[in-house]
Amino acid sequence: MLYRLLPLVLGAFAIGTETFMISGVLPTIAKDLGVSPATAGSLVTTFALAYAFGSPILAVASAGFERKRLLMVALGAFAAANALAAFAPSFAWLAAARVLLALSAGAFMPAATAFATAMHAPAQRGRAIALVYAGMTLATVVGVPAGTFVASAADWRATFLGVAALAAVGVLGVATILPRLGGVEAVGLPERIAVARRPEVIKVLGLTTLALIGPFAANTYLGVLANETLGVSGASLAGVLMLFGLMSFFGSQFGGYAADRWPRERFLAAVLGILIVAFGAMSIAPRLGGAEGAAALYAGLILWGLFGWAFPVVQQARLVSLNPALASITLSLNTSALYLGAAMGASLGAVAVAQWSVAAIGWAAALTDVAALAWLVATVAPRRIDQPAPATIARLATEND
Repeated sequence: MLYRLLPLVLGAFAIGTETFMISGVLPTIAKDLGVSPATAGSLVTTFALAYAFGSPILAVASAGFERKRLLMVALGAFAAANALAAFAPSFAWLAAARVLLALSAGAFMPAATAFATAMHAPAQRGRAIALVYAGMTLATVVGVPAGTFVASAADWRATFLGVAALAAVGVLGVATILPRLGGVEAVGLPERIAVARRPEVIKVLGLTTLALIGPFAANTYLGVLANETLGVSGASLAGVLMLFGLMSFFGSQFGGYAADRWPRERFLAAVLGILIVAFGAMSIAPRLGGAEGAAALYAGLILWGLFGWAFPVVQQARLVSLNPALASITLSLNTSALYLGAAMGASLGAVAVAQWSVAAIGWAAALTDVAALAWLVATVAPRRIDQPAPATIARLATEND
């Protein structure tokens, strides 16, 4: 049954490639469009904010859509937005295209995750989520390095055209392979806010936001950091990013295994502790320089990939376990929380680079994960949502349990 998720994996791959390749092509974009690296980094903030706030609104607007059709429309819009980005004549145009990219991705990813969980029994949901997210991590293994290489060999615009083609193939896959699933009953923003305000949900969403600030602060300027530490660019930078992507892929699959078998809160605490060490090593790397600096940077990237990418899979499994009937709501809220953290992280990285140096982003990321670990320790073991208050949500739980 898991093989039927392959079109969703391809869609996630296209979205992940576009989302994360910015770190590799950021210097090229900044130079071509005549802006500073810190200004170019705002493309990440723009994308993340549009995703964070647009995703729940789109979830409300699309609730009545048949699920397969929704996935096709969202992924098709993502392909079109990539084409617009490829022909952007100015930085403002590119920023606007990134908003459209975020909105279409924000409609696709929560729907894809909820679709995957609906197709599988509870014992397989962790692996189903991990498989969808394998597309995102495969993007860091193949898509991001390939995009970086293409940008160095040809032009950064070609990378957006390549992603547009991938997304178009994904639309065909969804159309031909996935079964039809009926739309869900529309749940308005007030009801979603009511779910988001529940203590059990706040505990999980708060951790998502805090824990993603650091990784996105580091990821936005990863290409710049690698260039300063190792002196790499172009094809060599693509190799560094491929190593990170490979570790990220293994990490996401490891997260699916952990979500189904181990105590989730304890596992997340261990993950955050390891990330604190990993980001600290990445900030030490430029100061060490030479072989020692390279070793520190590679060690940080390997730890970050293996454990950082296990985090979102386990978090989503925690949310689904609170109440599977409300998964479409809680997963959408988690996506917003994730990208809110991403926006804050990109902004934090820009401040660190502008005020101090690119080496400071590792320390900034480590400190935010200290805060995330403190939050987790203070809010462990959220309980199942037993009594969803709003009448609409109560009906959903009755119909889907």
